[in-house]
Amino acid sequence: MTDQASRFGTVKRSVDSRPSPGESLVLVAEDLRMSYGPRLALRGLSFSLRAGRILGFLGPNGAGKTTAIRILTTILEPSTGTFTVDGIKSTDPQGIRRRIGVLPESLGFHRNMTGEECLVYFGRLFGRTAKNARDVAHSLLNDMGLESRGRSLVGSYSRGMRQRLGIARALVNEPAVLFLDEPTLGLDPRGQQELLELIGRIARERKVGIVLCSHVLSDIEVVCDDVLIMNLGEVVARGTVAEVIGHSRGDDVQQNVMKIHLPQAAVMRAQHVLESVPVVRKVSSGGVDGTWLRVELVQTADGASNNVVLAALTSADIPILSFEAERARLQEVFLHLTGAARA
Repeated sequence: MTDQASRFGTVKRSVDSRPSPGESLVLVAEDLRMSYGPRLALRGLSFSLRAGRILGFLGPNGAGKTTAIRILTTILEPSTGTFTVDGIKSTDPQGIRRRIGVLPESLGFHRNMTGEECLVYFGRLFGRTAKNARDVAHSLLNDMGLESRGRSLVGSYSRGMRQRLGIARALVNEPAVLFLDEPTLGLDPRGQQELLELIGRIARERKVGIVLCSHVLSDIEVVCDDVLIMNLGEVVARGTVAEVIGHSRGDDVQQNVMKIHLPQAAVMRAQHVLESVPVVRKVSSGGVDGTWLRVELVQTADGASNNVVLAALTSADIPILSFEAERARLQEVFLHLTGAARA
């Protein structure tokens, strides 16, 4: 198979993740609520998504995430609230279906059809002529790196190839919004990386807004521009990935942490020195041989806490073998926010 890393380049998120004025809103949800009898599954979901951006849609089991996706893909009607897709109101579900693409967690391809036949079939369902459906199928197979396997039976495809074919199927109607549910599930690390690269390219080049649902939070952190975290039917965090991590600081989510590697003979003295430094909250040893110190720091206005720590050690003539900053990860924030909401 063609090397997808060279085909699609590296996964890249914009450093300045704020939308530019030219980016149009392709999905807007306003106060969506859903009740199943007396149980409230969704409690006022509101958010928006711009063209060309990828939104990580997160939540533990029972958070209301599945209900929200079913509403946004017109499978369910909300109890109250509205949403629009590419300017089409939720009162026109048929119109919305023509502007969205969906990759479900469980694919339903006919194993005795070829990849090309599958895409032509779905293209025809969307009203394309036979010739146009074939042209679109060939173009999508090429974009997905499946051009050499388009005439092979789907039953012979690997899991990764079926996922690529599923994304191609979801793009047959040139959607404004693409919903991807656990797209990297069951793939090996290389397959995961290649699929994330593909998803990033689709958003950038096709200017499609993508809603990505995944329990693999490292995937979300790598490829997504924005993130929305739900728990118990409510939104507990939303914004860019950096904003959600940065705004969720607290005693349970350490943001400013250094790890310092020292000679074993210097560890105890270094720990004693650092415990007297004002910007240091806590010092603990770690590593297989106990030669690493984990130093939790107080946030300072000038962001110079790291320099203060290193200066204290060098002033005490303590050799530093190496050091690195440890930042909070999305997984820590997710566990902190959803755990706090459940408490």
